[in-house]
Amino acid sequence: MARGRRKATSAETADGQAADDAAPGGEPEAGESLRGMDRTFAVLERLADQPARAVDVTKDLNLPWATVYRTLMQLEKAQFLRRDASTGRYEIGPALWFIGTSYIANHRVLKAVLPHLHRAERLEGVAVQLSERIGRLSVNVYSAQPLAEDITKAHYGYHFPLHCGAKGKVLLAHSDPAFIESFLAGPLERLTDETVTDPEVLREELAELRSAGYALTLGDVQPFTGSVAAPVRDETGTVVACVSFVVRRSMLRQEKRRDELVDELQRAAHAGSMDLGWRPGQAPA
Repeated sequence: MARGRRKATSAETADGQAADDAAPGGEPEAGESLRGMDRTFAVLERLADQPARAVDVTKDLNLPWATVYRTLMQLEKAQFLRRDASTGRYEIGPALWFIGTSYIANHRVLKAVLPHLHRAERLEGVAVQLSERIGRLSVNVYSAQPLAEDITKAHYGYHFPLHCGAKGKVLLAHSDPAFIESFLAGPLERLTDETVTDPEVLREELAELRSAGYALTLGDVQPFTGSVAAPVRDETGTVVACVSFVVRRSMLRQEKRRDELVDELQRAAHAGSMDLGWRPGQAPA
């Protein structure tokens, strides 16, 4: 199921052509140009979430077919998108991958935390991740797990709504209060039968994990997995990412093993935060 989709504004769809009209003389007015860019970003975000056919993008974004078709053609020509001839679905192309790798290569937080993640990677049966909030999603900017272990949906690049999984809840709990309330207003997707979607229950969980310093969830992303996560702070005390461990659910049922994982998790998160300039006891700016 696709997440994070955006509907076109009424200004873009009032007559099916509003965003494409040009000002006298053939040059688009500033407002029209911005709407065109906004539309392009919406198409890219939709296809980054999940590959789709042109007709699906048209329906999901509530845009005219001709508008979507022109946008897709331009993005495909620039290699920002590519089309699978066998399915007719558009997906993110190599030019966007190149741009994205530049983001990772210059990622200050990842550089600071990576040495501490490498130590944690020696843990048996553990997928080690660094994640950050992008809009309403938690996104893995780094993930590693033992070759003998393959926990699905725990790989690099996977993303989930913020109310799902320990990493999402940590990132949500430390977001701006206005954003938290906006997020909890929904809609809140249910990934499994154990995904919490009640806003009041979520508020209680967020308060508890802020006090505990870490989050632990079981079966709310996949029935057979569980996760623990702790925040990473920068020099101002602001939470900028989180370290998380994804494991088989049975591992977190063992009290001794669970405590060992939480200790190692917090060590990695605290050490990475200190390398970013944070100090214990420092209040957020």
